Amino acid sequence: MTDKGPPKSRMRQQLGLTLVLAYGSIVLLATMWPTPLDQGYAASINRVLDVLHRNGVPEWFGYNKLEASANILMFVPLGFLVSMLLPVRVWWLALIICPGLSVAIELTQAFALSARFATVSDVIANSTGAIIGAVLAVILRAAIYQRDEKIIARRIWELGLSR
Repeated sequence: MTDKGPPKSRMRQQLGLTLVLAYGSIVLLATMWPTPLDQGYAASINRVLDVLHRNGVPEWFGYNKLEASANILMFVPLGFLVSMLLPVRVWWLALIICPGLSVAIELTQAFALSARFATVSDVIANSTGAIIGAVLAVILRAAIYQRDEKIIARRIWELGLSR
């Protein structure tokens, strides 16, 4: 009889799935809204940019850069969560799933939402954010693995089970 160890916890998968569905819903709501979310807020956006420029952000950082940054930031959590939800050996599928979702969003905007604008730059920004999120997930998993290995090795040593 082989000792398989304790059963694996499903908490990470359940929490990850819940978070992916919740955050994915927010992303879909934001990207599938019939009109651009910034419509009617030009004055507020310009005030934010003015504050940023007064506080050291270069003048070349205008509306287009702000929008691209927002797209990147929106997809970082999605890339992170999808990567964490996947098994370690196939984390890289997040690098296909998230950009694929971005392409699907942009195609839907192009063909079904007349007030929205589908752009390749949005796909690039979204994909960049997803890649950053996935890489952060890999780094976190590696750090946790290293920590766990040290804890296990120390416990084995404390019990005198090492030779």
